Amino acid sequence: MRVCPTDTEEKLWRVLSCRGLGVEFRRQAVIADRFIVDFLAPAARLIVEIDGGYHKVRKVADARRDRKLARLGYRILRLPATVVGGDPVGARARIVIALKG
Repeated sequence: MRVCPTDTEEKLWRVLSCRGLGVEFRRQAVIADRFIVDFLAPAARLIVEIDGGYHKVRKVADARRDRKLARLGYRILRLPATVVGGDPVGARARIVIALKG
């Protein structure tokens, strides 16, 4: 997954990897040996997930997964792929807000 990221993952990684947000992010991070998340800021315990078309049919499964990750102490920010692809500055602003919360 790290070798062949989607276009939206690559765009968001360019935003997150420069460390201009004040925290380090990892991409395709493994949590609790069973969850692979798109992006993780370990110090902030924030997970950023990009939701493309596939996630429209996975709402129940995604919600269940989010609850499990929340029980492990993580906050999850889900960003639509259309926002990341069309408005990376807006996506960055949402992440900044989530980092403060």
